[in-house]
Amino acid sequence: MKLLILTHSEVEQLLPMDQCIAVMEEALFALARGQAHQPLRTIFKPANVKGVMAMMPAFRSAETSAPLLTRGLLPGDPPIFGLKAICVFPGNAAIGKDAHQGGVFLFDGITGEPLALVNASAITAIRTAATSGLATRVLAREDAGELAIIGAGVQARTHLSAMACVRSIKRARIAGGRFDSAQKFAKEMQSQFPFPVEPVETAEAAVRGAELIVTATTAREPVVQRDWISPGAHLNAIGTFSPNAREIDTATMAAATLFCDARESVLNEAGDYLLAAKEGAIGPDHIRAELGEVLIKAHPGRTSRDEITLFKSLGLAIEDLAAAAYVFRKAEQE
Repeated sequence: MKLLILTHSEVEQLLPMDQCIAVMEEALFALARGQAHQPLRTIFKPANVKGVMAMMPAFRSAETSAPLLTRGLLPGDPPIFGLKAICVFPGNAAIGKDAHQGGVFLFDGITGEPLALVNASAITAIRTAATSGLATRVLAREDAGELAIIGAGVQARTHLSAMACVRSIKRARIAGGRFDSAQKFAKEMQSQFPFPVEPVETAEAAVRGAELIVTATTAREPVVQRDWISPGAHLNAIGTFSPNAREIDTATMAAATLFCDARESVLNEAGDYLLAAKEGAIGPDHIRAELGEVLIKAHPGRTSRDEITLFKSLGLAIEDLAAAAYVFRKAEQE
């Protein structure tokens, strides 16, 4: 038995953002068409520990949807199992480490043989932003170019790249937990993009006038407010996956048309949704569609120019499986 191990830097090399966006399109197509299967993730949090472990299994059948085939990025894949085991320690940012630490384990879907162990920090950073990029491509206005990112960590960096892949960005404003973190972010990232990357002191300063908004924080209370948000804006809310934490206030949740990666995840894990629902502002019918359902045209996406759209991302095991399998096959080829 041979087991391929792929490191953080190898994943980054093999999984450029534009290709990962196509991989996520394929994964969500497959999920919407019943070609992929996953249970709700299991979260394990021992008492007095400042982090959690999440276990995320998934299976993808041999059937393949259209997007990657038409782009010539991926041949028809055999069936495959994946398991992401990841620890999330929000305090890691203070010591210069990614909050997400773990691996994605791939298994042959016919024999069950282990195939690869892939660095999960890199997979998570890239596929999360790529899914937001896909949601932005599908849901945001075509002319949206003013970008606000709340957060200045790993996800803020990959989301800046993802947004630039799907829209012509005119300017990006960055608000970190502290102004100096936003300044550091802007200094590090500016050379990679042709548009201005501007640090601002507050989330409000970033969000007012923005047409694209990304919240990528470890906040437990809302970091955006409804009266800051312009008509027609699109939001990607990706920072929280706990029933008791949220980045988006109730008024925004109620005013926005809500899309998600998976309804089951939102109804069980998304504090942004659950806390607003607890207050009586919204209910399950407020979720217009899963993103995959929009891709297969089972439900509409944006329906008007002034509609505020919000994509609530929890992160799915099938996304990890698809990204890791793509990296594995590409590594074999190269």
